[in-house]
Amino acid sequence: MIKGIHHISMKCDSPEVFAETKRFYTEVLGLPVVREWPKGMMIETGNCWLEIGNDESSPLERGAIRHFAFYADEIDSLAQRIRDAGYEVFMDPKDVCIPSDPEIPARIAFCYGPLHEEIEFFHDRSENAERYK
Repeated sequence: MIKGIHHISMKCDSPEVFAETKRFYTEVLGLPVVREWPKGMMIETGNCWLEIGNDESSPLERGAIRHFAFYADEIDSLAQRIRDAGYEVFMDPKDVCIPSDPEIPARIAFCYGPLHEEIEFFHDRSENAERYK
């Protein structure tokens, strides 16, 4: 049975991009590295890992992730921290209500990471948000 997401894998195509990607996730976002090997690392996100690999022989076009979302408490200050580090926040923090049953009130923002991946920062304001605490 599926229990949840174990990790999301992203590939870099050069040592420079790998170093920049590590800096973004560890220094800008403050996430810890839990494992490293010569061409990769696993980064802890709280409920799953990001696997970042530097495989220059594997083209980036092989696959793509539309976006992934981090649960976060301080959407506005996080967006400013990302801007201050020189990354693009392409959707400023805003309140939304996701039309589902039941509706989900949330505060969200989106940015591009160093691999041009879309990252959503999501703060669930519904009654179900206790699962994130």
